[in-house]
Amino acid sequence: MELNRIYNEDCLDGMAKLPTGSIDLTVTSPPYDNLRDYNGYSFDFEGVAKELYRVTKEGGVVVWVVGDATLKGSETGTSFKQALYFKEIGFNLHDTMIYQKNNPMPYKHNRYLPCFEYMFVFSKGKPSVFNPLTVDTVNPGGKLTTSQREKDGVKRKGNGYGGKRNATRYRYNVWTYNVGKNQTTTDTIAFEHPAIFPDRLAEDHIVSWSNEGDVVLDPFMGSGTTAKMAALNNRDFIGFELSEEYCEIAKKRIAET
Repeated sequence: MELNRIYNEDCLDGMAKLPTGSIDLTVTSPPYDNLRDYNGYSFDFEGVAKELYRVTKEGGVVVWVVGDATLKGSETGTSFKQALYFKEIGFNLHDTMIYQKNNPMPYKHNRYLPCFEYMFVFSKGKPSVFNPLTVDTVNPGGKLTTSQREKDGVKRKGNGYGGKRNATRYRYNVWTYNVGKNQTTTDTIAFEHPAIFPDRLAEDHIVSWSNEGDVVLDPFMGSGTTAKMAALNNRDFIGFELSEEYCEIAKKRIAET
């Protein structure tokens, strides 16, 4: 199959044509429970998970962005069930990350306002690429005084105690983004899709878990965010989208990019 194309077909059919161990990174957000209609489309989760394991290279990563529906007052827990299944078929659950929305849609109910989704980072073996995103530290150059408790409960000096504080540190695994018009993306056409994740979210994962020239897959391409950000960061991409309508949205975004 050609790279840098979005195919209008079921991802199971499409991935079956990919060579084993050909994908460096997958960044995707599958349909969540019944939170969106997606023109009536559904998918075979277990089949998709097994194909993702097959096509992912050793050391490759799958970023699976999901949330749960609330039915009859109870969250479904589908996200956790999916994470455990990925582990069952051979993936490592490398990190459980949170995508936090700064400005979620307000609702009135008897629970606190939901503002996050899970970003499960699965790896096939040990990740072969990690380009950590960093932020500035407080008091760079200051003295490190961090302590930690050992298994026996005894408090001891932490690593680097007494040394100078670095100017930067790794970001935490809760990533916060604004959502909505001109914030999730500035591509107006993208909002013709019912559920898009932020351009920066896709970009941050692509930069973190792949290098230039790597192949990035999105089996549920939707509005084309993963493909757009892969192209802008000098990665090749391949994607599948069952809806012809959404496929055209994605292709237009890529053409404009």
